[in-house]
Amino acid sequence: MIEAVIFDLDGLLIDSEVISYQLYQEVLNKYGYSFTIENYAQNYSGKTELGNMEALVNLYQLPITVQEGLDYTLSREKEYFIKGVPLKPGARELLDYLKKNGYKIALASSSTKDRALSALVQHGIDCYFDEMVFGTEVEKGKPNPEIFLKACEKLEVNPENCLVLEDSEAGIQASYSARIPVICIPDMKKPTIKYHKMAEMILSSLLDVILYMEKSII
Repeated sequence: MIEAVIFDLDGLLIDSEVISYQLYQEVLNKYGYSFTIENYAQNYSGKTELGNMEALVNLYQLPITVQEGLDYTLSREKEYFIKGVPLKPGARELLDYLKKNGYKIALASSSTKDRALSALVQHGIDCYFDEMVFGTEVEKGKPNPEIFLKACEKLEVNPENCLVLEDSEAGIQASYSARIPVICIPDMKKPTIKYHKMAEMILSSLLDVILYMEKSII
């Protein structure tokens, strides 16, 4: 029986993944490199900013420190966020449905606290969450299951009685490894068969999750 729902943030609640891709592309372009959006979706989506920047600096042998790369992308991202990052379709409706029906709600995001809250507060949806876990609170990011297990611990709900909503393969793997049922609502990339098998189902929007929850009650 589902008692709690755990949300990812980027690409699931807010339409921000394309911004992250553009920021990493800016960093690489400065030094004559480029990568595809498919590469981003496969290797960087759903992972921490720190881990991603370490990977970029090392892979492309960039003549900057990881901190310098982070300072640049975080500064540029603030400019995007000030303009406004849209919610994904159905986000507000689903959160409202879950709250009205007595489900506990958590956020488990690889993002930093300040960044995540700025997006949630901007849309007035921060009040829906009972608990939040951020990338800085765990030693290992997704696809490691630590962040989801910590969310269950904070919610005081057993993993098997939670449901994770994710958009990335890293998130699916993390939830699967935590033995928490997961539904994928793809953003930039549809999961491969391997990850498709790990998920309860693949849905096209967060609105479809309401129908899933209604059926689970029966």
